[in-house]
Amino acid sequence: MRLLHTSDWHLGRAFHRVNMLGAQAEFIGHLVATVRERAVDAVVVSGDVYDRAVPPLAAVELFDDALHRLAGLGVPTVMISGNHDSARRLGVGAGLIDRAGIHLRTDPAAAGTPVVLADAHGDVAFYGLPYLEPALVKDEFALPKAGHETVLAAAMDRVRADLAGRAPGTRSVVLAHAFVTGGEASDSERDITVGGVAAVPAGVFAGVDYVALGHLHGCQRISERVRYSGSPLAYSFSEAEHRKSMWLVDLDAEGAVTAERLDCPVPRPLARLRGTLEELLDDPALSRHEDAWVEATLTDAVRPADPMARIAARFPHTLSLVFAPDRAPDDPAVSYARRLAGRSDQQIAEDFVAHVRGAAPDDRETEVLRDAFDTVRADDAEREVAR
Repeated sequence: MRLLHTSDWHLGRAFHRVNMLGAQAEFIGHLVATVRERAVDAVVVSGDVYDRAVPPLAAVELFDDALHRLAGLGVPTVMISGNHDSARRLGVGAGLIDRAGIHLRTDPAAAGTPVVLADAHGDVAFYGLPYLEPALVKDEFALPKAGHETVLAAAMDRVRADLAGRAPGTRSVVLAHAFVTGGEASDSERDITVGGVAAVPAGVFAGVDYVALGHLHGCQRISERVRYSGSPLAYSFSEAEHRKSMWLVDLDAEGAVTAERLDCPVPRPLARLRGTLEELLDDPALSRHEDAWVEATLTDAVRPADPMARIAARFPHTLSLVFAPDRAPDDPAVSYARRLAGRSDQQIAEDFVAHVRGAAPDDRETEVLRDAFDTVRADDAEREVAR
């Protein structure tokens, strides 16, 4: 069976101030053409179809167009909700849409109920695990206290239990939206940290033939059977070096995996430039970036006059201008930035307690801080669901 694995469309999202709807529509056209030209048997979309819980009308219309075009090809599509989606909204009408071959999986309770498709070698069971917010789904899985690993492990227990009851030789595909250990993140993914831990080990998915992951925006291979497709478009300058693509995956009769990366259309290249304003304006080696979307970081000791107008004269598609003067290592601004770099909210809060009190929080206080951050995250998630 030949699968096309994609995720993280983020329909309705802008890139800085640029409306990306046209580029997203171009990607949908590319997706449909690929399904047709490469004889794809099933499409899997691993979450974050939309960029927010209540997407703009134009994004909903584009999604509707995508569903009609995929259904028109007669090729089954399996989709799950991601952490940006409203699972309830995305799942509206799922029962009716299912009859057209578009299978929306947004309910955690159905984690062990697959979409079963068949090819010449037998059945392939597709299990959709929508994004599992631990605080909201722990009761569904009868867990006293939950993190990302525990809720995913519980969902996968249901998957393996169902698979064990199926005919020998049934192949299996799991769609999941999570941060799996070994994956490389970018700046454009929403933080899903719970209890100080965001990542889950790839071993939680043991026992299935292919795991189609969503959430991280870079296309990457965790293992031969566990892969991220990444987002089809760049949504932050941290993705400037990404090669945007999808996975074309073949499952043979025994469930062995072969995969090929298929490039996605690039609306405009990205460039991250750094230097003084005069260096950026005068360096002939930068000519190749004059048609790119540009993030320019100025290192001048003193902020230059009219920097955006001057940089845009050479790089007319400049979208971001950052002022980061070169400073001595002992400069207070440098040392503060270094202390914060790469630290989680939990770690910053613990550092603050240590700074104002003169002693780091003890184990009980650390747990109180962790519970507070988890409560805020859960409240935010519940508000998204209620909207």
